[in-house]
Amino acid sequence: MEKVAIFIDIQNVYYTSREAYGRNFDYNKFWKKATDHREVVQAFCYAIDRGDKKQREFQNILRAIGFKVKLKPFIQRSDGSAKGDWDVGIALDAMEYAEQADVIVLVSGDGDFDLLVKKIRVKYGKKVEVYGVPQLTAASLINEANEFIAIDKSLLLD
Repeated sequence: MEKVAIFIDIQNVYYTSREAYGRNFDYNKFWKKATDHREVVQAFCYAIDRGDKKQREFQNILRAIGFKVKLKPFIQRSDGSAKGDWDVGIALDAMEYAEQADVIVLVSGDGDFDLLVKKIRVKYGKKVEVYGVPQLTAASLINEANEFIAIDKSLLLD
């Protein structure tokens, strides 16, 4: 049985799914698709913690599905802008689990991950599947993946 490690950039998938379709990503449908006939080594969701009740309920749903939720505090800068980025954390975890898994699944359209995907494919010889909203996923990321799987209506909440 293939071993899989999953890494989901929650902010990216939330905003791209909402922008493209006006709907939310369905984590249950995704889990069924990504883990079918596979052993899950680890599955992470990366989020920004704003501390509200609705968000905590969502995080508990993710945990019940089988995800480990990693949180970073929401940082509001004095100029009004906000900071909340998990790119380095996702990259470090993906590199760590690349040795333990046969397949790395990345859910993000962020082109900053193209170097990570290439490194995992070339250095570790692993298959990398990238899930993203097609029109909002960086071409460089799609090109580096072994397989690009479109987040379309079949992976969205009804």
